[in-house]
Formats: sequence, structure tokens, C-alpha cells
Amino acid sequence: MGIKKYKPTSPGRRTMTVSDKADVTAETPHKALTGFRHRSQGRNNGGRITSRFRGGGHKRLYREIDFKRDKFGVPGKIATIEYDPNRSARIALVHYTDGEKRYILAPAGLEVGQTIVASAKADITPGNALPLRAMPAGTEIHNVELKVGRGGQMVRAAGGVARLMARDGDWALVRLPSGELRKVHADCRASIGTLSNSEHTNISIGKAGRTRWLGRRPHNRGVTMNPVDHPMGGGEGRTSGGGHPRSPWGKQTKGLRTRNNKRTDVFRVSRRAK
Repeated sequence: MGIKKYKPTSPGRRTMTVSDKADVTAETPHKALTGFRHRSQGRNNGGRITSRFRGGGHKRLYREIDFKRDKFGVPGKIATIEYDPNRSARIALVHYTDGEKRYILAPAGLEVGQTIVASAKADITPGNALPLRAMPAGTEIHNVELKVGRGGQMVRAAGGVARLMARDGDWALVRLPSGELRKVHADCRASIGTLSNSEHTNISIGKAGRTRWLGRRPHNRGVTMNPVDHPMGGGEGRTSGGGHPRSPWGKQTKGLRTRNNKRTDVFRVSRRAK
């Protein structure tokens, strides 16, 4: 797994880099585990844009991923490591001994032919899934559940890894990739290992069109707008705004804390590093 560069045959090619996909072993997905998933293009159920600068993008066939890892005690063999256009990490197709096939998030070091299992008595090896109470302190994990049985919701991006710091009764302390220390119920499950494709962050987009393929539309700055459209707009000639950066609706846009979920504040032991 590495990064591939191109000869500078054009300005867009000069800085463009892509993943060489050396770890990918299959080009086409397992058809029974694919389907169509509607993309909102930044609009709500009333058709109004609620998330700006979204839309377009290349068509994607969705792969159904097993985030719950609820095949308890059933061993499975890794059949393929595949690229998934819907996420940055690689995925792995698992053939279970009872005949069922599922996709899981592939951790680094997972190889074709390797056997994995989801069990409280499983070994601490990449790809296995266990409850947090069955893991030793210091274990590197990903695909961490927030509620028992709901399925993994945290640490699912390429190269992501959390660490089990300690356990206290029915609760476990998990250090997230952001640096936040969070309490998670010890019966919640997580998968062992660091997620694959860690080089993803080093890839250079290279040209604007490639960003459009990802479904991201051009983002125009507030200082380029008129005063009727943005608090930072207007002025004779070019200006940097003259005040604190604001959103189009007048809210501070850099550094202002907007989190408002007091129900889960009790689970945050320490905030992420600044």
C-alpha cells in the first residue's frame, strides 16, 4: 500500500497523487451485498439546502457493511480485500462457516485467508471483535459502539485507531483519535487493530474536478459576497472583512463551541486536544 505519482503532463497532473491499491485483491464487489443509497445533496426532507456546497459527484454502488459484528462464535475466512468508494478505509469480504457472507472494515495487516471471529473469548488479533470488558488495557481498537448492540459508530475512517485506557466496573475509558477521553459501557463491542489505508491523508487532490467527483461543490468566501448576502461582504475594493469571522447567519465561525448535548456530557472525561 502506497501512493502513486504521475508525470506532470498537465497542471492538474503535476501535484495529483492516488493510492496504488496494492492491498486490494478484487476489482468488483459481491453483488448480493451492494445496493443503491439515496444521497441528499445537502437538502432536507422539504427540499431546502441545509448543508451548503454539496451535490453532484460520481455514482457510487453502496456496500452493506457489518458494523454490528453480531456473528457470535462463528469463524469466518477473509476472501477479498476491496476498495469502497463510500469510505476511506478498505473493506474485507468474509465467508463464514455457516455459508453467510458479510463485509467488514478491514484493519491494517488483515490478509486473505486469515480467520476472524467475534467472541468474548477471541484472541487479540486484528479483525476480531470483542466486548471492551474482554480486552486488556492498552488494546488498539476501531469500530467502537456507543450503545450496546447498535453497531460501531466511532473510529471508522482510514488509519483511525482508538485505545482502551482502563476499565472501572461496567465502564471503560477509551482514548479517541481526536484525543478525547470518553466513557463507554464495557459491554459495547469494538474490533481489534488500526484501520487500513493510513496513507489516505497524504493523497493530493491535484485539481478542482476531482473534488467535484467527490460531491463537493465550489465554496465561495463570505468576503467576496455583497453585504446583503453575508456579514463579511461588501467594501470598496478587496477587504479581509474587518471583524471576527462570521457565518452567513452572524454566528462566530472559528473557535465557537456549538456542541449542545448535555445528555451525553457525563461520558466525556476530557475534551479533545486543542
